[in-house]
Parts: sequence; structure tokens; C-alpha cells
Amino acid sequence: MPRTFRYTAAGGVVVHDGRVLVLRRPSRDEIRLPKGHVEPGESPEQAALREVGEESGYAPLTIRADLGVQTVEFDYAGRHIVRLERYYLMELPPSAVPSDGEAQFEPVWMDWDEALAALTFEAEREWVRRARLHSVSRDERQR
Repeated sequence: MPRTFRYTAAGGVVVHDGRVLVLRRPSRDEIRLPKGHVEPGESPEQAALREVGEESGYAPLTIRADLGVQTVEFDYAGRHIVRLERYYLMELPPSAVPSDGEAQFEPVWMDWDEALAALTFEAEREWVRRARLHSVSRDERQR
């Protein structure tokens, strides 16, 4: 039986002008959402803002909503991984200009349906569905 490794990760669904930011990872043939480990002493919100900025090159970002928590389990490199994920709906300020993100990722902006179809993992499609529901509800409230 593989050894179990547990950790908490946080990330964001970044939305700008009706499009969603995804990261293409050519080395693994994946399309992902930005996220990463919550470091000791760091809140999930701080980790999400840091990780999204580092991976995508887009910063500063604003958290608009907490999209919740889900647990993802999978086997990788001889270990059983149990990851508690926290995601946030994020927006770019109007004047945001990207800098260089992590070299392993290529940031790509897609519309909602494209992002849902392109994402490699179902757990990440769930975050986009939650973000879309929240964004549509918020847009309707503002009318």
C-alpha cells in the first residue's frame, strides 16, 4: 500500500472580460488552473494570491469570492496524495500587465466553455463551474 501524503493547496479562477485564465503545461500535456501549496504561517488566501501570481505572471489580483473547499485524492510517484483544495474567484485590476510567470506554464485566456472543455482534470472543471455560477449571479445582481 502506498504511503499517504496530505497537504493543503490554494488557487484561483481568474476572470477578466468574461474570459478565464488557464495554464498550459506542455511538458505534461495539461491545461490547469493556477494553484500551489499553502506554506506554514500562510493563510489560504495569501497562498492563492501568491501561487496564481507566481505561476501566471499576473499580479496584483483581487479575490472576489471564496469558491469553497474540495478534497482530491490520487496516486502519484508511489504515493497516495490527499489534497485539500481551496479556490477563490479572482479578478485583474483594469491596468494589470503580465510579467514573466513560471517557465513551465503558458498563460492562456479562454471563454467559459473553452476552459471547461480544455481543463485536464475534473476537479478543476468544478472550480470553473462554481466561479461561473458566482459570476453570473453577481452580474445579475448588479443589473
